[in-house]
Amino acid sequence: MLEYVTDAADPRLADYTRLRDVELRKSLEAERGLFLAEGEKVIRRAIAAGYPIRSVLTTRRWLQPLADVLGDATVYVVSDEIMSGVAGFEIHRGALASMARLPLPALGTVLAPAARVVVLEDIVDHANVGAIFRCAAALGVGGVVLSPRCADPLYRRAVKVSMGAVFSIPYARMDNWYTGLDELRAAGFQTLALTPDQSVTPIDTVKLGDRVALLLGAEGDGLSSRWLHEADEAVCIAMSPSAMAAGVDSLNVVAAAAIACHGLMRTV
Repeated sequence: MLEYVTDAADPRLADYTRLRDVELRKSLEAERGLFLAEGEKVIRRAIAAGYPIRSVLTTRRWLQPLADVLGDATVYVVSDEIMSGVAGFEIHRGALASMARLPLPALGTVLAPAARVVVLEDIVDHANVGAIFRCAAALGVGGVVLSPRCADPLYRRAVKVSMGAVFSIPYARMDNWYTGLDELRAAGFQTLALTPDQSVTPIDTVKLGDRVALLLGAEGDGLSSRWLHEADEAVCIAMSPSAMAAGVDSLNVVAAAAIACHGLMRTV
């Protein structure tokens, strides 16, 4: 159903307002049980993953490319100027969809079929979370586990950076950070804590078990001392001696995640 809107302040567009106001968006999206998908490819992936459409905001030229997947969804059609005015910036991919969230699965449900999982401790940067999901999905990781304070994978920036990979890999959130690794152990996972410390075992030489959980910490701070201590083993990505001599002693968390995930799959 097409509805033409000519005012950026129209209340029908409330799902799409002030996209750069992170705190407002987190509150609004939690209250309404929604998230936003941006661009044709990401919208298609969200729909294919079973997320219901609340509405779509787009311009005339993007109606035809999306026509086959929108069905009878409410579609608000606006000018480019109104689109930018509502969002607060130019939407280069031409369309936004407000999608209804689905209940998160229990941690045990995500762990049960997986041989390899990535566990994120307090990574609050949405772009990093989205990029790690993309790496994990591309490299065959079976699931992602989030600590209670980790950023929301369905926040618009995370979804966009992941290119929709957040829809293709199952994830769950821990109930309790302090005892968060206990359920992983109970499910038979070997826990490996990734650290830049070059004195620990390189990840490409560690003996991998049948089920492995890779623990990743926030950019800068890294993993907490508790998780480093609680893990079965600390592992690192071996750095080039020449890089170390030049003062390059670590990778950013996304690059480290990609390399480490690739290493995890060598025995699967």
